Amino acid sequence: VQLQASGGGLVQPGGSLRLSCAVSGRAFSNYVMGWFRQAPGKEREFVAGITWNGGFTKDADSVKGRFTISRDIADNTVYLQMSSLKPEDTAVYFCAADRLRSYIRVKAYEYDYWGQGTQVTVSS
Repeated sequence: VQLQASGGGLVQPGGSLRLSCAVSGRAFSNYVMGWFRQAPGKEREFVAGITWNGGFTKDADSVKGRFTISRDIADNTVYLQMSSLKPEDTAVYFCAADRLRSYIRVKAYEYDYWGQGTQVTVSS
């Protein structure tokens, strides 16, 4: 499985961005897709996850009500719509895949495949 993240950039506080993760490779219909982020000097943390099959989602408390994860099965793409962005959302964002799962895990080491990361900077 190959993951290609894109869509990061510089945005002002309160603004919005949409990240995309293009997924390719072997069949991943039983995978869980996740977004993680890592700020300088901090550990990589879970942001949101979605089951590819059923579209069930899970969000970190820090982004509830502001971020939305979704997937487009036809385009093999996972999205992270981010709104009401705050400076503390500044980080490198990674998409990841957890194979053969029907529930969403939140630890980075539990995910098998990773994209290259895309920088999100929230600053005025």
